[in-house]
Amino acid sequence: MAYLDGRAVTPAELQTLALTNYGHFTTMRVEAGRARGLELHLERLVRDCRVVFDAKLDPERVRELVRAALPEGEEAMAVRVTVFDPAVEIGKMGLAAEPKVLVTARPSGGLSGPPLRAKSRRFARDLPEVKSVGLFGALHQRRVAMLAGYGDALFVDGAGAISEGGTWNIGFVRGGEVVWPAADCLPGTAMALLKGLHPHVTEEVTLGRLGEGEFEAAFATNAVIGVRPVAAVDGVELRADHPVVGQLLEAYRDLPGDLV
Repeated sequence: MAYLDGRAVTPAELQTLALTNYGHFTTMRVEAGRARGLELHLERLVRDCRVVFDAKLDPERVRELVRAALPEGEEAMAVRVTVFDPAVEIGKMGLAAEPKVLVTARPSGGLSGPPLRAKSRRFARDLPEVKSVGLFGALHQRRVAMLAGYGDALFVDGAGAISEGGTWNIGFVRGGEVVWPAADCLPGTAMALLKGLHPHVTEEVTLGRLGEGEFEAAFATNAVIGVRPVAAVDGVELRADHPVVGQLLEAYRDLPGDLV
């Protein structure tokens, strides 16, 4: 199901999004009409709309559109809110924008998932602070990693500093402490919520430090999966059943969420 500004979207209206691929989005997990970190998702949309379109976005209007697009029932849904302008053309990017709101919803599985094995790949997003619809680079790195037998790609810079995964943030466990990488990344809503649930520090994490055994465990996190253990990065094995990772998942699962 897909709705553009509250009504069923037509294929013609999606043409610009498909061909020009310019816009931004956020994806939230909605359970029984509630979404964890809803205000963070709305703040992201408002902030990114200023950067991408130099335009204002009414967060309450977005909230209404999400509520209207939700199907009846208690099933957990992954709801994506995409902001784009159907009138934008590649040769006319300087025109004043009138962004529209596209809401799509699909059933979501349970929180977490099987332990992930990630392959490091040298990659950096354009405007990493913006959740852009332009995912070609990140998805290409995911494909390369999967073809090599891994579950996903973990991005690093030229010096081997770890930043994030293809569609997730990563955290590491050292003793009872969570360590978040300091490299530029897309700051996720789940990561922001987890920072309020467990003691943490932010510092540079490199593949070299990981290989030296400084960290016992790692986990991937985003709004849909919550917390998923990372079993390995390249050839470095990590403890997928570390109690801190389990505690983080339980604490995230117990968050009540905000009513949409």
